[in-house]
Amino acid sequence: MMDARIEKALTAALSAFDKINGTNEVFRTNLFAAFNSDESYMQKVDLLDECFDAYPSYEDLREIAFDLLLMNFFAADVEKLEEDYLESEEWEDIEEQTIDRGTELLNLLLYLRECIDEEIEPELSDFLKEFLLVDEDEFQDEHRIYEPMIANQILVESNYKEISRVAANLGEEQELAGLFYPIMSFFAEQNPSESQFTEYLRASGDPSMDAAVYALIVAYNKN
Repeated sequence: MMDARIEKALTAALSAFDKINGTNEVFRTNLFAAFNSDESYMQKVDLLDECFDAYPSYEDLREIAFDLLLMNFFAADVEKLEEDYLESEEWEDIEEQTIDRGTELLNLLLYLRECIDEEIEPELSDFLKEFLLVDEDEFQDEHRIYEPMIANQILVESNYKEISRVAANLGEEQELAGLFYPIMSFFAEQNPSESQFTEYLRASGDPSMDAAVYALIVAYNKN
């Protein structure tokens, strides 16, 4: 079963990506079937990977889709399992198997879900300091990963072109390099108009991927 908010986000990401690269309806059908499958979580991961293995033109979206599959598990599938399942040895084993999967987009989606539940407006400083706890000594890994955002928080008052300029100067070794532009753009403009989205794409260094991620975040955040 697929959570409605996840379905909306995945649809938005694929539509934005396909608008630039062309649509493959078989891939889309198979990917949605993986999310809606009644199989176990790890079997769903296998189904998802089979989709991307069969259609390499979508490879850039593989780990983003993995993030959404995990969010879907938290939102829909886990309700069918025992109450303490996420503390079980079985779940620990799954976490170990998938430790290298997904992206930092997962943290943003978890934060947005919390904002939705608590009916508060997402803000970059709140995400960094209250959700990720980047100022706390025991969370220095998060501080290291999110340093580009911590150092450039003023960009939320800027424009897409300036955000893209800073993103382009991030080294490839930076874990946020591929996500900096869409995430910072979201915090700068959470509900872009069509003309703003066009402006966003014009400033992008990787239009299809940036379009997919920004569209996904905006769609997930919408009521």
